[in-house]
Amino acid sequence: MSQFDYDLFVIGGGSGGVRAARVAAAEGAKVALAEESRMGGTCVIRGCVPKKLMVFASGYRESFADARAYGWDVEDGVFQWDKFQPQLHKELDRLEGVYRHLLDNSGVEVFDSRAALDDPHTVRLADGVTKTAKHILIATGGRPVRPDFPCADLGIVSDDIFDLPELPKSILIVGGGYIACEFACILSGMGVEVTQFYRGAQILRGFDEEARGLIAEMMREHGIDLHVGTNIVDMAPASERPDPDEENQAGMGADVHQMTALQTDASGGKASAQGGPLWVKSTNGHEGVFDHVLFATGRRPNTDNMGLEEAGVKLGRNGEVIVDEFSQTAVPSIYAIGDATDRVNLTPVAIREGMAFVETVFKGNPTPVDHDLIPSAVFTQPEFGTVGLTEEQARENHEIEVYCTSFRPMQTAFAGKPGRVLMKLIVDRGDRKVLGCHIVAPNAGEMIQMAGIAVKMGATKEDFDRTVAVHPTMAEELVTMKTPVRTV
Repeated sequence: MSQFDYDLFVIGGGSGGVRAARVAAAEGAKVALAEESRMGGTCVIRGCVPKKLMVFASGYRESFADARAYGWDVEDGVFQWDKFQPQLHKELDRLEGVYRHLLDNSGVEVFDSRAALDDPHTVRLADGVTKTAKHILIATGGRPVRPDFPCADLGIVSDDIFDLPELPKSILIVGGGYIACEFACILSGMGVEVTQFYRGAQILRGFDEEARGLIAEMMREHGIDLHVGTNIVDMAPASERPDPDEENQAGMGADVHQMTALQTDASGGKASAQGGPLWVKSTNGHEGVFDHVLFATGRRPNTDNMGLEEAGVKLGRNGEVIVDEFSQTAVPSIYAIGDATDRVNLTPVAIREGMAFVETVFKGNPTPVDHDLIPSAVFTQPEFGTVGLTEEQARENHEIEVYCTSFRPMQTAFAGKPGRVLMKLIVDRGDRKVLGCHIVAPNAGEMIQMAGIAVKMGATKEDFDRTVAVHPTMAEELVTMKTPVRTV
């Protein structure tokens, strides 16, 4: 008889934790799982899934004009949040039920409770009950964080978007990462006047420069009022904003910027989550009033007040659990996967890490996690798909050829739209391997999944060239680019 209540206790009911629990149970392990919020975690409840459904919903706005260009007699529609939102939550409820059903069928005991550590083998639930386990897996994910300045609590974060009682007329989005850019495109597509501030020189830091430049251009083309090199310097409820005359008398020289999205009247704005519209002043001195301010300025692992360090687990500067290549912490009995480790914060990666953990611990097959050449997509409009090195990264350690083309795709060019797409390959001049592939285009996420297979297999530029093009498609450009645009 085991000296422990369970062979494995998983803390966190997101995609990675649920997969690890189910697969371990299938190997005969006695498994328990604790989740303090909703089963499914960030991805299913407040991340990937609801966001992608909103991407679909927002994309229809331009379809009416496209349809007319192709001969259809249709009128522009009006997006109705009050019809979409209940269907969205109905789908999330269904998916949460699926997750619970999978755990039940796997024989995993579920505790709807917050859990923390008492020691390397003991978990304490919120009601004070303790459970022991031979192995403990931390899979608590992450959460959005607000910047540290006065009145930041008046703004909302990405988790709040799905529960807004009504769609705002105007919103300021602060941040330039993929979450900020995705929601800027989503909300703009739904008819919201969107302004975006990013303190850096260009959005989507860390991605390919050429691709991020085109996305910024297309976002502005779609009506998003994007300002780089800009941040909030002051914020308050609109009813409490400083009197411009008093500011001028004090030598502050307030300048009210004449941007459309900044003209929302305080008396006419819809109620925000904090009870009213918000006045904002930016670092360039411009002022405006918005129904909401959304902070998409970073995320932090959910590791606070869990007793991890007291149990001997080492945490990094951002609160991330420090693990080795097998996802094991400094404490042999405790492992961690997913966003709690802040390695590669993507749902499929968390699932892979969970599977590797089970291989290592319960199948006796030590399996390191492969974090190399992971394809990913940014669901802006147009989408951005990427795998491998950016041109800037490749230049650091390789002599490269860059193959790139940007053009107006057939479907939208026929409709008279100015939008362009981009196809780009980074090739090592020595062994000819494709080091990176970057696509900015409608459905780029679907394309990069296929291209990612080739890049992961080590395909060369000549392998791409030998592949017959599928015509007429946008993706055929990936196999028809014959001459590099530059050699570095």
